[in-house]
Amino acid sequence: MRHGKSCFPDSCFFVGIGGSGMMPLAMILAGRGAHVAGSDRSLDQGRVPAKFDDLRAKGVALFKQDGSGIHSADQLVIASAAVEETVADIVAANRLGCPRATRAEMLSDLFNDASLPIGVAGTSGKSTVTGMIGWILHTCGRDPTVMNGAVMKNFARADSPFASSLVGQGAAFVSEVDESDGSIARYVPRIAVLNNLSLDHKSIDELRTLFAGFIGKAETAIVNLDNVEAAALAAALPPERVHGFALDRDADFAARDIEEAPFSSGFTLCVGGNRVAVRLQVPGRHNVANALAAIAASVAAGVSLADAVAAIAGFTGLRRRFDLVGLVGEGAEPIAVIDDFAHNPDKIAATLDTLHAFPGRLLMLFQPHGFGPLKQMRRELVDAFAARMRAGDVLILADPAYFGGTVAREVTSADLIGDIAALGHDARHIADRSAAAATLIAEARGGDRIVVMGARDDTLSLLAADMVTALGERFPSPG
Repeated sequence: MRHGKSCFPDSCFFVGIGGSGMMPLAMILAGRGAHVAGSDRSLDQGRVPAKFDDLRAKGVALFKQDGSGIHSADQLVIASAAVEETVADIVAANRLGCPRATRAEMLSDLFNDASLPIGVAGTSGKSTVTGMIGWILHTCGRDPTVMNGAVMKNFARADSPFASSLVGQGAAFVSEVDESDGSIARYVPRIAVLNNLSLDHKSIDELRTLFAGFIGKAETAIVNLDNVEAAALAAALPPERVHGFALDRDADFAARDIEEAPFSSGFTLCVGGNRVAVRLQVPGRHNVANALAAIAASVAAGVSLADAVAAIAGFTGLRRRFDLVGLVGEGAEPIAVIDDFAHNPDKIAATLDTLHAFPGRLLMLFQPHGFGPLKQMRRELVDAFAARMRAGDVLILADPAYFGGTVAREVTSADLIGDIAALGHDARHIADRSAAAATLIAEARGGDRIVVMGARDDTLSLLAADMVTALGERFPSPG
């Protein structure tokens, strides 16, 4: 990185400011007094205009991604590691000699500079646990700063619809920490949460090294003991530094008597000799595990157990995390449309398990988040779907998300569908996702759950909303 940690920027320019990891970071810097500007390929393409309208309303100057926004050598230019050096903004920054930082470098500097850095890592559940901890600390008056990769519904309002960050004056800086680019190695948490470890962006061996290093730096590690890989990493640490949580085994924070409902859940929390009833406004056993992690981390941060339990009952979830977009149809069996971030095997498994805990067909539209992940996780993705699809379920894969740049297309959606269909399931490849959505709308009937899955593409939420509208036209309410 080419800027000094001790002096955070007065003026910064974000290349790709609309990204799920870039926008909240930009808002944190703006909230700390920096002048923030930026560009985004999606802005130039006219995608998700509401997001960029919100940035403008918050005083962020937006430019075409043509180099026109880079005008001074005093601007710190922040870009994700995926932004290529040939992008016009980067060419302009290099020409002017602007200081440069990646998103991970800037975020880790802010994180490490905090008095109480709380990092949340793992293959799945990072955003939800981050949101839960942030909500608990906020509700308990701790005024945290929160950096999330998803919109936190509790903090979203008319003048802040894309609330994926929170800027506070308290000691705590809560952030999800990304392993996909290896930048997790930069973070030095006092409290580290490790949800799980399974195949996603990197090999299992690489993930073991990265996650072991992360929890090894912390004063307190909060670790999911139900996950074999995570539990093995925890076993290598001094026991007094580990607070384990689990659903299926004994742990410092354990869940018993789990009660599942279609869009909520409850359980008995066992901590020491205490048994406490916990209610959640989010469904699924995976969210019970997420709640255990958040409560344990909050207690490690000094919140009382009773206050943490009371606060988490008010957590309303994240946008695009099992997000009920609408119910269509009268009577006892409406059609539900759910928008979900599921994109790797663990997340897909959790979503399908949560849905199949209750009756009804699943009509699934999955847009893979890239050709690389399809190649990396082909067998595991096939297994995640094939093991959970039931008679009557329909899976449609659209072509992967693609926003430009160079990419190798060695494994395609059609390849994945061929594997799943060969196992006897109703799996179809429809390249255009609008056509895929239309197919599911035409096939829907009362009691079905339509779930739109995929990552790295905010317009999937718009697609899900459009599906609710189209279903409403197909099944109009009487009167």
